[in-house]
Amino acid sequence: MTGPGIHPEVRLSHTDAFTFRDWLATGQATALVPVGAFEQHGPHLPLGTDGLLSTAIAEAVARQTGARVAQPLTYGYKSQQKSGGGNHLPGTVSLDAVTLIGVTRCLVSSLLAQGVRHVVLLNGHYENYQFLYEGVDLALGDLGLSAEDGPSVVLLSYWDYVSEQTLGAVYPDGFPGWDIEHGGVLETSLMLHLEPGLVQLERAVDHPPAQLPRFDRLPVVAGRTPETGCLSAPTGSDAGKGRLMFEQVVADLSADLVAELGLAAGPA
Repeated sequence: MTGPGIHPEVRLSHTDAFTFRDWLATGQATALVPVGAFEQHGPHLPLGTDGLLSTAIAEAVARQTGARVAQPLTYGYKSQQKSGGGNHLPGTVSLDAVTLIGVTRCLVSSLLAQGVRHVVLLNGHYENYQFLYEGVDLALGDLGLSAEDGPSVVLLSYWDYVSEQTLGAVYPDGFPGWDIEHGGVLETSLMLHLEPGLVQLERAVDHPPAQLPRFDRLPVVAGRTPETGCLSAPTGSDAGKGRLMFEQVVADLSADLVAELGLAAGPA
């Protein structure tokens, strides 16, 4: 990624092992782990949207807090019809629950066992959350860590940091709800701000929000998912809205991590 807010110097993947060792020796090493998915986002957004967005946010937050960004986890749990269009759609390549839990468990255990003080899982794929939680819980059990020990894990999804004021500015006609914000205005606007070269807005389709039942039926009834694979239209998306959301989320998330984990405020 090369768009606004991208800072390769905070990536641990760009760090040598001896510098990494010195970073651990500070006793305050905090690793942000972006988590996404490989999932269709309609005809106008790339398959890697979830991971691209969570990584960009993580890198900007790292710049504000002195944290560093670990290699992203860019495959996620199975797309659900009511939140991601469904795992039946071409382009979506998913992990099952056992695998995602296991990978999370290994990542968190390895980072904490080496001396990382805090691990922050920054999620960008709706369906991941509970399986990330389970992986973290198992890792802490493996290491025998409790709240009194000091090291900790923070788990969050970036959209939970979009403020009501920002939602009002981005959705002047009313926010349709997070459950159908897949391939819609939020993700499209953020991508237009961060990676406009990967957005094919001319291919976007304007259609009503998906009308889905209050239950899940398996196997899925494919016809209930809009043909675009998006659960709401990206109509009204623009880079200005993306910049507003990005800057507000980064600022508020950084402030939370500074307060919760005692990190350094201000650009690294």
